[in-house]
Amino acid sequence: MIFYDCSTAPSPRRARMFIAEKGLEIETREVSMIKGEQLSPEFLAVNPGATIPVLITESGQMLNENIGIAAYLEAAFPEPPLMGTTPDEKGAILGWTATTESQLGMAVAEALRNGNPHMKGRALPGPENFEQIPELAARGITRIHLFFDKLNAHLADREFLAADQFSLADITAFVFVDFARVVKIRVEDTHPNLKRWYEACKARPSAQL
Repeated sequence: MIFYDCSTAPSPRRARMFIAEKGLEIETREVSMIKGEQLSPEFLAVNPGATIPVLITESGQMLNENIGIAAYLEAAFPEPPLMGTTPDEKGAILGWTATTESQLGMAVAEALRNGNPHMKGRALPGPENFEQIPELAARGITRIHLFFDKLNAHLADREFLAADQFSLADITAFVFVDFARVVKIRVEDTHPNLKRWYEACKARPSAQL
């Protein structure tokens, strides 16, 4: 297998943490988004969509979505389980993963890509250029705060987000909560449940990579 990573971006960090939690060692190739290497002919030959992460499976299949990468690795290496072992766990983990992607991950992306002057003309990932929409940046900031409130309430009596153990849902939420720092939003004492969970996730070895 070959894993295409970018050490500065949140989406590949999700896959990187998943791989680490599985205890796997996979050949890794760094693709610098800062240098625009995702748009190079060499990488476009790997993934024409110009997004990272990418996992090339043992059979040569190209996977370029976190959920697909996680599903493949979970099936190939079921221990430790990160996507649930019972129907209830599987449903809750995938449900919270999807909710976090749409309500927090997209909000951070909106705020960053539409508000950062260094991303002018790159408001969406991929090979095509799109101009920024400042109103989306403001909306993204509001959505982040709302989802922090939602997570804080949900975690009032829970150690983990979706199951009785650390899972893909925790990885997804942690990475996006942490990455919100790029738009100057951090977990504060005003969200004690979220902060407790965040610090516990941050202390995991997989979060140090």
